[in-house]
Amino acid sequence: MWTPGNLYHVAFICISLLSPRHSPRRTKTYACVNSSSPPRSAFECNVVLIKIIIVGLFFCLSSVVLAQELELNDLIEEALKNNPEILAAQARGEAAKYKIPQAKSLPDPMVMFGYQNDSWNEYTYGESSDSQWMFSASQMFPFPGKRSLKEKMAEKDAESIAAAYAATQLRIIAKVKELYLDLFLAHKNIDLIHDKTSLFSRIEEAALARYSSGMAPQQEVIMAQTEKYMLMEKEEMFKQKIQALEAMLNSTLGRGDVNTSLGRPVEPVSAAFPATLDELLEKAYNNSPEIKAREKMIAGAEAKVQMAKREYYPDFTINAGVSKRRGMFDDMWSLTSTINIPLYFRSKQRQGVFEAQASLSEAQSEREAIKLMIASAIRDNYSMFTAAERLTELYQNALIPKTYQDFESAIAGYVTGKVEAITVISRLKALLDYELLYWGQITERGKAIARLEAITGEAHIVSPAGTEGNESK
Repeated sequence: MWTPGNLYHVAFICISLLSPRHSPRRTKTYACVNSSSPPRSAFECNVVLIKIIIVGLFFCLSSVVLAQELELNDLIEEALKNNPEILAAQARGEAAKYKIPQAKSLPDPMVMFGYQNDSWNEYTYGESSDSQWMFSASQMFPFPGKRSLKEKMAEKDAESIAAAYAATQLRIIAKVKELYLDLFLAHKNIDLIHDKTSLFSRIEEAALARYSSGMAPQQEVIMAQTEKYMLMEKEEMFKQKIQALEAMLNSTLGRGDVNTSLGRPVEPVSAAFPATLDELLEKAYNNSPEIKAREKMIAGAEAKVQMAKREYYPDFTINAGVSKRRGMFDDMWSLTSTINIPLYFRSKQRQGVFEAQASLSEAQSEREAIKLMIASAIRDNYSMFTAAERLTELYQNALIPKTYQDFESAIAGYVTGKVEAITVISRLKALLDYELLYWGQITERGKAIARLEAITGEAHIVSPAGTEGNESK
């Protein structure tokens, strides 16, 4: 499989063949294009062919790089469509909606049919006035107000589940963003290791030059080579981390094959976060689907308290019947009503009210608990964001340039014998560590923003149907 690294390697070989040291001492003339062209040397023909190869390789390279570019918005849209947690939450919301018409419906009517005989020993239908076929239908009607309260309870439950569905979407979006940034960081760390490997090669070349001239022991050469091998070890560890992150990202996207290879994420754009801590708290209290879900639960619990109090009132059952008789006896009809009497209200209805009131208190406490948890999470992530802002500025404008300047000074002094090898190596290792920390803080800054967007309900949601918007608002 052609990769950007392979194509770059082949292009480097082709370019190296163009150098004068690869030109033949004895040149032969060929018509390398066609028979009518003037004769050319073998080296000139090679130059033409290699130029053609290089142009083709760079066209292939550009297509490979574009094909392997991983876009965050595409991943978010795919996760919203295929993530199993989101699909399960969506199904729960749909199921809750179907409960609303069931809650407000009347109970099923009852139908009765039977025969009454006047004698035990013989069939007396038509001979006795008490012998008759009986048919009746009954319907129970709850006390006025009960059906509307049951409907309200079902509606609030459905709205709470819908808010939980939006919270699941926001959580998955944040998870995709975090994995995307971690994957970018792993690729970036490998780039940094490749870059610093060339600097360690400079130390190795300087150590070899000093060793060959008798100015340094062989130990310094071995030390520089060992550091290069340690970088190779780190590179393998980052490659393994890339595979693990790709598996987790594929799982979050809902892909059946978690071993699908992903491309390289795009470098995140560093933009200012236009919100203060107080503004974030206000947005969270107004938009967070977690808080909205608890508020809907409170409304449902209040309706449940009202419903429990209505249970003190009886329900009515209307029964209409017809009795069919034969002969000289006329048919009969009947219309009756029955009510249930809450005779045991002390152990039943009253306890139901206490239960509903306790559930309401539980829902209210849960809302306050989730508010405190959200406020704590906002403060935590906001402090991480501000710390990452300060650290990236410190690394970018102070530590990294000064450490690189210190390294260049140290290696210049090492070549002239004024500085020891361990000093140069420690400077270069410090430079690598600072650059790794710099990009690590860039990643942590983006992850903190992703979590803040999820907590405040400000993440951009693309619904599976294709409409765009913020589902939490």
